[in-house]
Amino acid sequence: MENDSAQGNTATTPKTKPMPKLSIATIWMISFGFFGVQMAFSLQSSQMGRIFQTLGADPTKLGFFFILPPLAGLVVQPLVGYYSDKTWMPKIGRRLPYLLMGSLVAVIVMFLLPNSGSLGFGYGSLAALWFGAITILFMDLSSNVAMQPFKMMVGDMVNDEQKGFAYSIQSFLSNSGSVLAAIFPYLLTGLGVANIAPKGVIPNSVIFSFYTGAVILVICSAFTILRVKEYTPAEYNAYHGITEADVQEKVGLFTLLKRAPKVFWTLTLVQFFCWMAFQYLWTYGAGAVAKNVWRATDPASAGYQAGANWFGVLSAIYALAAVVWSLVLAKMPNDKHKPMYATSLVLGAVGFASIFVVHNQWVLILSFCLIGISWAAMTMFPFTILTNALSGANMGSYLGLFNGSICLPQIVASVLSFALFPLMGSSMPGMVLLAGILMLVGAFSVSSIKEVFA
Repeated sequence: MENDSAQGNTATTPKTKPMPKLSIATIWMISFGFFGVQMAFSLQSSQMGRIFQTLGADPTKLGFFFILPPLAGLVVQPLVGYYSDKTWMPKIGRRLPYLLMGSLVAVIVMFLLPNSGSLGFGYGSLAALWFGAITILFMDLSSNVAMQPFKMMVGDMVNDEQKGFAYSIQSFLSNSGSVLAAIFPYLLTGLGVANIAPKGVIPNSVIFSFYTGAVILVICSAFTILRVKEYTPAEYNAYHGITEADVQEKVGLFTLLKRAPKVFWTLTLVQFFCWMAFQYLWTYGAGAVAKNVWRATDPASAGYQAGANWFGVLSAIYALAAVVWSLVLAKMPNDKHKPMYATSLVLGAVGFASIFVVHNQWVLILSFCLIGISWAAMTMFPFTILTNALSGANMGSYLGLFNGSICLPQIVASVLSFALFPLMGSSMPGMVLLAGILMLVGAFSVSSIKEVFA
């Protein structure tokens, strides 16, 4: 493979000290807190459409509320990467202080968000919708701060041989957290917790799901914070071949973008179409399932809430399928990354498109299994390919900047939804069909990637 360094530094690169081979237990602990953080994200993504429609949001304006989370990530994650590259707290580490801060704020917001309809604002009131929007914004800000350290620590601490395995473990934990989060409302309903509420009020099945997720987030994050010891600055520099000149160099985020390797941009192209697809699934999926299977469109109806619960179960199913598929992908050698990436995205496109024509809740399980296959590839391959192409001097900054390839397409998708939703006949199943087309374009874009090693 050709060398395509991201740093653009003309100084002679020092001899790099070989990175140690980490124990499997250490690799697990590096990512264990990701389980809890992903639960927070999954509760947010699987329940946002339901929450805002329950509060009285106009379905044609749902895209507005879905702009805020990726906008938060677009701003916060590059800053977390940039400043954590320059952070060192002797008793905590480089990335872990950000995990600690983000987790604490996320927990507070997870107790506030599901109570948006319980504060007496009234159904459809601007106060209720703005309270929900602001809490969603802060939840995503804090979750982004907590999530980014896990990706960075793999790049920091894991050698090239184990990196694919480490990201597959991260994908496994991420999707396992998604499974649990997505089925919480369904399970709680089965246990007798109310799944309907007065008009404009979030059902208790959703409220208690967020409470439980907050507790698990604290526990999982504590495991990583207490059990992982990051490399000291001297060790880190030795393992990544970083010179004193690299350490002293003052370089901004825009300069780093100019120096980014070509694979950074080709991966961004693929990500653009894939994340637009998932944004439409999260925005319109609950409504699409409720309409196609339960023939319900009124958010206050039992049929709609049953459909929303089933969408949560289906979200768990695609996460479970991603868990299984990520174990398959972990065994793939470097030369199989691209074909497996593209194949997974094609299967996901079929899953998305099938939702448009399927009206049986059990057949939808197959559709979401295919979606899970694409999700596993999206959460593993881009970061494996990118970190292989980067040297270590600005690892956090580049991973933070790369998060723009996740956030920006979600923002674009939400803005375009104001025009596309009416064009699709204000059909939520139609928007999910559009998501399938976007995923297929992403699959063909994989051919533009040329994998390199720094």
